[in-house]
Amino acid sequence: MDKKDPIQMLHLKLPTDPRWVNIVEMNIEEILTDHAYCEQKAASSAISFIIGFPEYTELVSEMSDLAQEEMSHFKMVHDIMKERGMTLGRERKDAYVHKLRFYFPKGGSRVESLVNRLLVAALIEGRSCERFRLLSEELEDKKLARFYRKLMISEAGHYTMFLSFARKYGEREVVDKKWQELLAFEAEVMKELSVNETMHG
Repeated sequence: MDKKDPIQMLHLKLPTDPRWVNIVEMNIEEILTDHAYCEQKAASSAISFIIGFPEYTELVSEMSDLAQEEMSHFKMVHDIMKERGMTLGRERKDAYVHKLRFYFPKGGSRVESLVNRLLVAALIEGRSCERFRLLSEELEDKKLARFYRKLMISEAGHYTMFLSFARKYGEREVVDKKWQELLAFEAEVMKELSVNETMHG
């Protein structure tokens, strides 16, 4: 990815409605709570890759590092909340992630299952990257904007890592076709979102 613009290589089909930032501004505590849980779920997802596919040594090593990084991000978000006198709320269902994870049908080979999961993980990281950039550029709270700028760069790296693993373990032509179809599906999902006080909603 271009270091000056980590967004341009994401290839998302539909950008986030900029008005979503207005929802964020009015619901900072709710957004931070949801973001904290997103980081926790990302760590859990990394661990699930280790448990589910232990024979992929390189993947296991990367997921071990990722799980620790995502939990450090959880702590960073929670620390911001504590500094502002906020309390971590209850976890909410992530409709965006739920729809993506049920996009690919169950069954198929073990490798196919791995590739599908990697593609979904890549897209979640890509959309998070795009949203973090929007927050970094549009939030009136400059301290929070700088925080999201840092996380945006991190998410871009996760995006490329997951996509690279999918292309490494699967047949490139098949993987790229699935990727384009998943991107198109995600664009349709996004048309229904950007209206809630959640990180992906």
